[in-house]
Amino acid sequence: MVIFFSVYLAWFFIIEHMNRLHYTVIHTALDDYIPFVEVFVIPYYLWFFYVTGAVIVLYFTDREMYHRTASLLCIGMTAFLLVSTLWSNIQYMRPSEFARDNLFTRMVGNIYRVDTPSNLCPSIHVYNSIGVAFGILGSRSKKLRSHAVRAGSVVLSAAISLSTMFIKQHSVFDVLCACAMAAGAYVLCFRWGFTFAGRYNMQGTLVRRRRRRQRQLIH
Repeated sequence: MVIFFSVYLAWFFIIEHMNRLHYTVIHTALDDYIPFVEVFVIPYYLWFFYVTGAVIVLYFTDREMYHRTASLLCIGMTAFLLVSTLWSNIQYMRPSEFARDNLFTRMVGNIYRVDTPSNLCPSIHVYNSIGVAFGILGSRSKKLRSHAVRAGSVVLSAAISLSTMFIKQHSVFDVLCACAMAAGAYVLCFRWGFTFAGRYNMQGTLVRRRRRRQRQLIH
């Protein structure tokens, strides 16, 4: 994961600073009905702690769900980089000025200054939030099986997904694409058992690793 994120950040930095001749503008009619609500910047910022914290907790408490979740995240973020590289996209929904001057609007302004309104589809904020929620809901760890933790994870994932639209960082189209991609990756990693560490069966056993060890014992 450390290696992957290093490559991801470097790749993302490059495409963010590329001069493109043409951008596809992303916009839907529903975007015009969604108001700008600056308080949603709070769950938007919480995404950084939520995803990082959940991955670390899964690593130490439930290695199977860590492998499934980490693989899902890597698949989605790689797909995002490929889409952004091959299909340059942009949105023009950000307000030119804020109606209010408060802590929340200043936080949104900081996001706008750091993150350009390009390379948006699918929304990684939405995709990763859903992916982490899948991992927490599927975990057998006693620390993550409580109703409070699972409910909190679902609520926070939903709030983060909504925040991307309410602070005008993403279009409804970006969110729907992220949901569709997360659903497909869920089937691959959580139903079919694919992970980059090997394939898990329905009993939670890492099949490929077990077979590799059996061959080593035979030899």
